[in-house]
Amino acid sequence: MSTTRIQPGPSGARRHASRAAFPSLASLASLAVASLVVACGSSKDKGSGADASQGAEDDGGQGASSSGAMSASSSGAMSASSSGGGTAGVEAGSGGTMASGSDAAGSCLGSSLLSALGKNHLMVGVTGSSTAEGAAPYDLRYVYLSGGLFSSPTPCTSCSSCAPSGSWWGCYNTPPGMYATYFMQGAAAATPPQIPMFTYYEILQTAEATISGFQEGTAEVTEAATNTGIMTRYYNDWRFLLQTIGQTKALLHIEPDFWGYVREAGDPTTLPAAVGSANSTDCSALPSTIAGMGQCMIAMVRKYAPNALVGLQASAWNIAGNTSASTDVATDAQAVATLLAACGQSKGDFVVVETSDRDAGYYQVVENKDTWWDPTDTTLPDYAQDLTWIKALTEALGVPALYWQTPIGNSMGTNMNDSYKDNRVDYFFGGSASQVESGAAVTVPSHWSKLAAAHVVGVAFGAGAGGQTTPDSDGGHLAAKTMAYAASGGQSLCQ
Repeated sequence: MSTTRIQPGPSGARRHASRAAFPSLASLASLAVASLVVACGSSKDKGSGADASQGAEDDGGQGASSSGAMSASSSGAMSASSSGGGTAGVEAGSGGTMASGSDAAGSCLGSSLLSALGKNHLMVGVTGSSTAEGAAPYDLRYVYLSGGLFSSPTPCTSCSSCAPSGSWWGCYNTPPGMYATYFMQGAAAATPPQIPMFTYYEILQTAEATISGFQEGTAEVTEAATNTGIMTRYYNDWRFLLQTIGQTKALLHIEPDFWGYVREAGDPTTLPAAVGSANSTDCSALPSTIAGMGQCMIAMVRKYAPNALVGLQASAWNIAGNTSASTDVATDAQAVATLLAACGQSKGDFVVVETSDRDAGYYQVVENKDTWWDPTDTTLPDYAQDLTWIKALTEALGVPALYWQTPIGNSMGTNMNDSYKDNRVDYFFGGSASQVESGAAVTVPSHWSKLAAAHVVGVAFGAGAGGQTTPDSDGGHLAAKTMAYAASGGQSLCQ
């Protein structure tokens, strides 16, 4: 039996971090605290506790695919509710090893998560080839599970007869499920051992293969999540993954982009979804709504993978490109927190955030878009704005944030395939950062302390599409920065 994790080739469109703006905050007023209490329950106890369509190695390990309980809000814009999620038993998300969100909203929010992972510093993560993932003392490695599911109601028991052929992550190695097992084994064998992180992104491509003419966007919420056939397969695959993870300590990241589309679609506590009808085994007592769907997925983590830590993704689509100093970014973050809380993040352990899905140089040269952030934090959009948004988000949710899929480009790039410029790595670690529109590089200091102040527990770097700069094509820049960071002892979260 092979113990090598197969690197499946990319298929389908990758996801984007910057979508059309969300509805106005006023239009979201119906998502009130009262509905959160109904959707999430009233217990203050929070459960806790982690490739499939991963791309070929020269795609940075990315996959086939396109691309959080409301605590007391620091601004008072939202309720001071810290209600839990779900109903009694499994649906309540009971179990786990860490009281998620239990840190008081303050300078050390997230310390219990780092402690549960055996870390005393802000983490650095990566995705790429096995060589790149082992090139520096990274704290975690992540991988996509995407590309679509099996066509039968339950996971295939044999890969030789699994349809449709080649799409399901479970059969990228044999027997079914070994792909995830090999990924976890590879992370454990690294020096030092790395935490495995799975980004589960299956709704879009499963729906595309099932519903004729299906289009990415709010249809994922209003059509795919309401389809009992799709969701039966979806929950069964999620259970299969969790059972494969078992007692392993891991990070789980549920459906990037999807929760942003939920925000565009309306109130998750009233938007219908197939929950108990598609998963009576685990979630029969939960509401048949999008909120119930999210609660169900997190509750299943507690039941089947009790040492895993889990979070939804917060999409900053209103803020990523904002150039107006009058925009209230904290209020926008609190609106996102309210929505995620209703969808089960009240029982989560961390919330995933993102700067962009592609290098800024790529967007500039190939798509003629300006997605650069000012590394000197003097002109919007900049990093200080994003960290303000994240601080408000994490303090509203009572859980820390993890940056994910952070572009790897640097000022040495050629703005050609696999070598586009960006400034994220140098902004976070400090160094020679490309300025807007690939302008002359400027030396900036490390900003890890700024991340800690915003309750960010780490940054996972990786390309969001083929052709982007990867840890295999960046000239060793990320690895060198990570080695120096580790040698210095890293950045403490508690300041």
